[in-house]
Amino acid sequence: MDRLNAMKVFLAVVEAGGFSAAARRLDMSVPSVTRLVAELETHLGTRLLQRTTRRVNLTPAGQQYAEQAHMILLAVDNAFAMVQDSTEAPSGTLRVVTAPVFAEFLIAPLLGAFREAYPRITLDVHVDANPNPELGPYDIGFLSAREGLDSNIIARTLFTSDGILCASPAYLERHGTPASPADLAQHQCLLRRSTALRTGVVHLWKAGQSVQSPPEVVMTVQPTASINHTGSLLRMALDGAGVAAFSTDLTATYLASGQLQHVLPQWITGRFSLLAALPSRQHLPARTKAFLDFVTEHHKGLMPNVQVTP
Repeated sequence: MDRLNAMKVFLAVVEAGGFSAAARRLDMSVPSVTRLVAELETHLGTRLLQRTTRRVNLTPAGQQYAEQAHMILLAVDNAFAMVQDSTEAPSGTLRVVTAPVFAEFLIAPLLGAFREAYPRITLDVHVDANPNPELGPYDIGFLSAREGLDSNIIARTLFTSDGILCASPAYLERHGTPASPADLAQHQCLLRRSTALRTGVVHLWKAGQSVQSPPEVVMTVQPTASINHTGSLLRMALDGAGVAAFSTDLTATYLASGQLQHVLPQWITGRFSLLAALPSRQHLPARTKAFLDFVTEHHKGLMPNVQVTP
């Protein structure tokens, strides 16, 4: 029995909450996963998992073993990465988990250029509907956070963006351009539905103001549409359906091309950070560092196209 491989499979079962989910994550058959965990339990002479019809739970011995196994595998990965980084150009598979918005508007647009710069790195991207997916077995997890969020995760802030109001030139030609926040009540507003915010309420801060302070303007509007998918919301705005709020990094390309126009540039709708969740504070593999640095530089190239006026 390959004990390191058995450890990896065991931890995958724990993290996924079951044998079937672990098998899908590892691209293995369920019988193979079950057999490896059973062999590991036989080798250790104790039961690690308590099986039920719905999920598996760790036994006390399993809890102790999982903690130690995680540290062992992390040390093995770190040792390999350090040796590899000192002798070779960045290479290998980089496992990324991300929400749909970052897959569509961050990773996909820069993949070609990244591949040209680092031809030996392969991206394995898992798109999770959860806006802040769990890191699990991945090397990087992209998360979004409003300014001031106190997170316990080990993360690197890649960049911070203001939320701004935008509309298409065609919409503004038909309905006019809002001159003040109060004018939004007379416009067709497109809102992103969120469990954290009340639908139909727009919060505005003066540009440059800390969004940890109370918003200067709180407006109730009658939304033309509300949706929980950023890509669809952007499509609506581009097609002239109304005024919508987006982060500056998301709209930079469309503002530069004239497909969208910045509305009420003295105001922002919030401030958001893109975080890269990482497995540990220990050695960062060269391929991980290369990708994070590439994302950051790509973002810097976009920002000159966006002006927020204090």
